[in-house]
Amino acid sequence: MFQSMQQCTDFIFQLKASSYKGAPLESTQKILAELGHPEQKTKFIHFAGSNGKGSTLNATREILMEHGLTVGAFTSPHLERANERITINQQEISDEQFLGYANAVAHAVHEHLDGQFPSFFEIVTLIALQHFAHEQIDIALLETGIGGRLDSTNVITPEVSVITTISLEHTDMLGDTYALIAAEKAGIIKKGKPVVVGVENKEALEVIRQVAQQQEAPFYHLHEAFHIERLANGAFHYKGDSTISNIQPAMEGAHQQNNAALAIKASQLVLDELQEDAVRKALQRAKWQGRFERFGEQVILDGAHNSEGTTALIQTLQQVEPTKKYHFLYAALQDKDHGVSIRMMENVATALYFTTIPMPRAASAEMLAAQSNHPNKYIVEDWAHFLVEKQLAQDELLIVTGSLYFIGEVRTFLKTRGVQ
Repeated sequence: MFQSMQQCTDFIFQLKASSYKGAPLESTQKILAELGHPEQKTKFIHFAGSNGKGSTLNATREILMEHGLTVGAFTSPHLERANERITINQQEISDEQFLGYANAVAHAVHEHLDGQFPSFFEIVTLIALQHFAHEQIDIALLETGIGGRLDSTNVITPEVSVITTISLEHTDMLGDTYALIAAEKAGIIKKGKPVVVGVENKEALEVIRQVAQQQEAPFYHLHEAFHIERLANGAFHYKGDSTISNIQPAMEGAHQQNNAALAIKASQLVLDELQEDAVRKALQRAKWQGRFERFGEQVILDGAHNSEGTTALIQTLQQVEPTKKYHFLYAALQDKDHGVSIRMMENVATALYFTTIPMPRAASAEMLAAQSNHPNKYIVEDWAHFLVEKQLAQDELLIVTGSLYFIGEVRTFLKTRGVQ
């Protein structure tokens, strides 16, 4: 059994999904049975999608909290410590609670799985489900890890499912077409339970629509069942069953307006009635770490970890900082289509800097730089030293982007130096 949080996280962090040889979800379901089925004791909203699910979940959480609900959230990845993944009303699970639930999982693994541990993500999912059941909260918001159909979070029956966007990512696991990836994400749609969808790719949207029909799940698509009217200064009107005017979200960019609209619709489906002022106040407060997050006047952190995220990042830059010159510091993992993102950045960048994350699956700075033809491209050996020494002119911005793991490292570094 785990004696300390450090021992616990050191052990579970090194667990790989590929090392467990059982059928998909089999280990999660066996452990849940041993734990007394905590997943059956909580109401849920389930979030899947290639981009935007964290921001949409966070906006939904703020809206529901502003309406007086006690709201759990399970998100990933964490930026600084594992406790961030499991919160109730934004209060992180304590080390003692985490350790207690982890030991309950370990006991079940030894009793029913011959000591064969499933993946890190599955274990943390099981910890979250226990925590939410024990605390008897009003509702929990669960974000999938990868995909949906075979994701360990897919042991729940939610009140509402939300699918934000579909892009070509994790193609080795989810398939190499929009239709195949959409089918995996649509696996979270449950019989008769409504689904809120922001997907715009036609091929992906058609697959999700078909799955919803098969499951007799009410289907609410942004731009069809509900709409947004974009205003100046980043504000928008929401038009659905009710109209909420002049919403000014804290998150910048048109894609964040879309995410906010999905959150409003999902919230409306679980609440008897939306209070307009509560929605406005909640979305003015709803910020999500590492997504177009400003540090000081000239540094922006954004976990644009695939081409769709990079598109949204550049559109937001051009919308809110159109006159600035952009310097990008980029680091990524090997399992992404870097070339597309790099070409997008090249089109708008004054300079591109590539560095390497200290992780086993990291793409090397040299490999990333080799995919760029920009005349001002550089390899950065020590990104921390670079951040300290980099001098920016008044009309320049430094955008730190790529892997969310990298964003987490940079956030921690900047905070320790007192940069806000």
